[in-house]
Amino acid sequence: MPNPAAPWPKQGPASYFPSIEQKYGRSIAEWQQIIAGCGLEKHMEIVGYLKSEHGVGHGHANALVGWTLAGNLAGS
Repeated sequence: MPNPAAPWPKQGPASYFPSIEQKYGRSIAEWQQIIAGCGLEKHMEIVGYLKSEHGVGHGHANALVGWTLAGNLAGS
């Protein structure tokens, strides 16, 4: 279940995380697992995958991928 009290930064890609969790019903940790398991490596390929296979909007997908590929990990 999404954690609305997660301590995400108020600026940058992570500022989208509360709305991503609310809109799509998955935690950021779950999205990071999906990204890790998709078999793709390039930023825009993964963004396209999230958009086409999971219905994630471009800005939200971009934020998730950028944060994840930068090596950041969310708690579950």
